[in-house]
Amino acid sequence: MYPEIMVIPMREELVRAGIKEARTAEEVDAALAKPGTTMVVVNSICGCAAGKMRPGVRLALQNGVVPDQSITVFAGQDREATERARSYFEGNPPTSPAIGIMRDGKLVYLMQRFIIENNTAQAIAQELARAFNELCAKATA
Repeated sequence: MYPEIMVIPMREELVRAGIKEARTAEEVDAALAKPGTTMVVVNSICGCAAGKMRPGVRLALQNGVVPDQSITVFAGQDREATERARSYFEGNPPTSPAIGIMRDGKLVYLMQRFIIENNTAQAIAQELARAFNELCAKATA
């Protein structure tokens, strides 16, 4: 684990964007028990999180359609919360960073590290916006 002072700016970058931090397994479970869509961001200290994932997530949140709520866990820091979040990504190996979209507590979308590290922040934002439009749009009567 890194000294907390080192990761504060990395945590705050997503919190300032309106993403709620989940630092315990109970906070992850409580968020994912809520109905609707939830984006789960597995944050990391790595360079691809700093230069690609976090900026891409911030850009994507400017889309007209966004998940009902968004949470973040920090890999390598909040171990229990991160393990719990990853447990919802059933059948997928753990990576950090990663971005999942859950609907009513079930995984409907997952962007893993290999996709993040091979794309730009803008491409990540475009893909997330596409996923938000497809998976998070409210049904109209």
